[in-house]
Amino acid sequence: MISLGISVAHLRRPPHWSRLAALVAEWRRRVRSRYELERLSERDLSDMGLTPLDIANETQKPFWEA
Repeated sequence: MISLGISVAHLRRPPHWSRLAALVAEWRRRVRSRYELERLSERDLSDMGLTPLDIANETQKPFWEA
């Protein structure tokens, strides 16, 4: 019998791809939530205990910064 040396482990996705996918998903969540935060009314901000300056500081952050 001839063995080709192909194992099932080589056919699976490497674990780092799942970490990368999770990181990209987190970045997208941050972009979406900052976009929604920008569109809140003054009343909504007041209810949340936030000021327009708080919102400006948050929305100016790059997507990779938490």
